[in-house]
Amino acid sequence: MFKLRSGGGHGVLVNTDEAGTIFVTNFRLVFLSEESREVTALGTIPLATIEKFNKIVVKQQSGIRQTEKTPTRRLLQVTGMILTKYLANFIAFVGKDMRIILFSFRPRTKQRRAVFNALLRWTRPASIWDLYAFSCGPCRYSDTNPKVRLVNEYYRLLGLGSLCSSIGHIEDGLFKLSNDWWRISDVNASYNMCPTYPFALLVPKAIRDKDLLKACTFRARCRLPVISWCDTRTGAVLARSSQPLVGLMMNMRSNADENLVGALCTRFSSGKEGRRKLYIADARPRKNALANGAMGGGSESSSNYFQSEIVFFGIDNIHAMRESLVRLRDYLDTHGTTSSDGMSSFLRNGGWTWGVGNLSSMSASVSTLGDSGWLQHIQNVLAGSAWIAARVALESASMLVHCSDGWDRTTQLVALASLLLDPYYRTINGFQALVEKDWLAFGHPFSDRAGMPPSLSGTGTMPLELSRHSSTPNISSSSSSLRQLSVSLSTTSQPPVASSNTQHSNNYSPIFLQVTFAFPTINWIDCVSQLLRMYPFAFEFSSAFLVDLLDCVLSCRFGNFLCNNENERERAGVFEASACLWMHLADMRGASEGTSHVHYNLFYNPSKHDGPLLPPAAALAPTLWPQFHLRWSCPAEAQSGEIEAKCRSMMDKYSELQKAKDLAERNAREITTTVESLTADLINESQVSNSTLALARKASMENSSIKRAIESLGCRVHVSAADDIEDYPASSPTETVSVGSGDDGKTDMSVSIAVAEDNDHLPGNPSNRICELCPLWTPDGGCRWPDAGCARVRSQFVGLKANYDAFDRLSINDGYFQPES
Repeated sequence: MFKLRSGGGHGVLVNTDEAGTIFVTNFRLVFLSEESREVTALGTIPLATIEKFNKIVVKQQSGIRQTEKTPTRRLLQVTGMILTKYLANFIAFVGKDMRIILFSFRPRTKQRRAVFNALLRWTRPASIWDLYAFSCGPCRYSDTNPKVRLVNEYYRLLGLGSLCSSIGHIEDGLFKLSNDWWRISDVNASYNMCPTYPFALLVPKAIRDKDLLKACTFRARCRLPVISWCDTRTGAVLARSSQPLVGLMMNMRSNADENLVGALCTRFSSGKEGRRKLYIADARPRKNALANGAMGGGSESSSNYFQSEIVFFGIDNIHAMRESLVRLRDYLDTHGTTSSDGMSSFLRNGGWTWGVGNLSSMSASVSTLGDSGWLQHIQNVLAGSAWIAARVALESASMLVHCSDGWDRTTQLVALASLLLDPYYRTINGFQALVEKDWLAFGHPFSDRAGMPPSLSGTGTMPLELSRHSSTPNISSSSSSLRQLSVSLSTTSQPPVASSNTQHSNNYSPIFLQVTFAFPTINWIDCVSQLLRMYPFAFEFSSAFLVDLLDCVLSCRFGNFLCNNENERERAGVFEASACLWMHLADMRGASEGTSHVHYNLFYNPSKHDGPLLPPAAALAPTLWPQFHLRWSCPAEAQSGEIEAKCRSMMDKYSELQKAKDLAERNAREITTTVESLTADLINESQVSNSTLALARKASMENSSIKRAIESLGCRVHVSAADDIEDYPASSPTETVSVGSGDDGKTDMSVSIAVAEDNDHLPGNPSNRICELCPLWTPDGGCRWPDAGCARVRSQFVGLKANYDAFDRLSINDGYFQPES
């Protein structure tokens, strides 16, 4: 997808004293190492991340004769400042990068000119459509409309999280829902009331739209007080606005504005008497607020707002923040291990500054870091946000936050306080919703702060800084490639690129970067990184997630952070024509199973911090963010994430072992279930077999009884197979019974019974043997008691009843005494 543009050449990356080839594509400047034949991360920069670049000629000092062996050295400096805003045109690296890199080219060649001209050409987009986000072709990282996501976040804040909006509902105006206290208004649907506010606003339910139109005229840029976050349990709100237009004498008032601000203080939901307190937090120093009165602005008077208190936080403006970051970048380049002159800080100033007792240099270094003021800015934003969160959480108070325009310091404080108050914003999806709501929807001017093309029509030009700034390479006589000479730097004269808007270039500032680092990783993402360090169990995302977020913002690959507000992005059609950053990050995480990706915090435990985070003042001492600030200047020391990487590796192994264990347990359960099933089947079969055997024994006994009974009647019984029937004499009547007929008419066995005509005289008749023992037996084979039928028919076997009446008539003499002859 990356296209090779014109421009490229061989050079040396002075920071690492590494030779290679430099390419300029439509997306980035790439440095390919000659030794490893791999792309070097330090020398590879997205074009949109470049803040400024210029050509430098290193000349020999006067008084030192130059020989043919010491030629003039030409250098091309590329200064990077990773900014957490979207930088549109040249080299603007303020944030995670913080790098100053230096390329050296062979003299009297066209290598440097080719690279420099390519950079001049491709880092100056004439319009927003020349950015890489629109030239990279179709992308699969499309997502839902950000308007839909904003309305869904409003639903969640109103306690209607089960509902889900759609673009159809928004177009039909069906998103205007409410609860007992607040409602969603479409008064700014066409962006006529306030062009820098979103189309939908969360406002008190008691305030009508016509009152909102009146109230907006009393605030700078019509940015009236609206709700950014609310607590459905207590009724407390966190609102934002711009400064009131009270004028030089601070005596201007607006009933509509006072009623709107007063409506933020609802009655306590617990039935407590009275109304909740209102704090009005002015992010500016008090003197700055008073000075703004000369231009019609100013600050509120607590006497005009019921039960209110005005608090000033004293946070410096964007210009002080920009200068602070420049000083920090210079400090890191001067005292890092891979500086732009290729020299380690250990060798600077002619000796081992840390190791040979030169403690003054060490003290100077620490002082320089403090003088940069960056950490002080971080601490001020942290302290202000923690104070806001504590008042809302502990007192159930409502809070109105503003600065001058309500889109720089206000956004930092409101977004960071929301992060402290709401555990949802500490998840990956919640963090996305927070950034989209408070930074994008409420109109932080990313385009102005990042130095992007100021005009959507493409008529504006991008200012290009070619003059030397304070961020210059540290060329000293002891430098690796330049140590043989004492040198002085002079800047080649370049025709300055005309700036159509001088004020535009002055508006550049690393606000989002600052907020990002304080959030869990560099001043709002730095402020977030400080909180992540303090509360490692409270955040679902990791420092690596914040770093990748900043890199994506600066790369101009995605359109989320283009333009200054929602209105401009919609007019430019950014959402339809470019890819979505959030979908790209989600796709990165989707490549790995579960939470094993580096974007996930291994130690995240939502049950441990399921409420507000209220850090004490003593815990708000910030430090440099190693993964961001030290990534290029001190790469070895920046790998503080190695412990996390090893822990992640152990977690991956543990996860694999856990999966193997679960699989083994599942197999064992399946085997146990199979064994139990087979055992049950065997028991059933055993029971059936025992029952069958019992029935067989019973049948056998019955058959034997029947057979003996039949034989006692003088019949022969023969059981055989169906085709094996015994032949009887024809004179003997025979009856054959077939048993077990099948479907084919065949039988399993047959029973043949043959009856003799005179059973009594059959010599083999068993009843004859019984009668011979009977006392009533006559020598001629007769029976003195023929009517008894006792033994002959063997009634005891066939269940027949003997003729006991005949037995009763029998005289004893008939049985035991012979009659007299």
